[in-house]
Amino acid sequence: MDILSDRHQISRLEVVDTGRRRRWSDAEKLRIVAESLAGSRLASATARRHGISRQQIFTWRRLYRKGHLGAPSGFVPANILPERPTQVAEPVAGRIEIVTANGRRIVIDRGADIEAVLRLIRGVEALP
Repeated sequence: MDILSDRHQISRLEVVDTGRRRRWSDAEKLRIVAESLAGSRLASATARRHGISRQQIFTWRRLYRKGHLGAPSGFVPANILPERPTQVAEPVAGRIEIVTANGRRIVIDRGADIEAVLRLIRGVEALP
């Protein structure tokens, strides 16, 4: 059988619309990315629900992190930095200036008694 001898009459021809690209607005992409980030292991489920590939969601997530999709409501970019080791500051010689809540200034020496300074501050704040 070749093309010339196989002559069946075609009664119906169906055109299947495949390969068409869908266009997603940035708002739709942000909504889908937010949905995929709502819990652990949701990228696959979200992709199936919207009929897209997991890789597409990961691409949109990457674009979101780089700021190319805008900022969705409720999301705030966060940078997590390692904790810095706490360092104890060495005492500095000299005087300390304290400004009270009512704007009065008190200058004390470094070696002043803390209890006396607190009494002084309370007294100064009590003044009219």
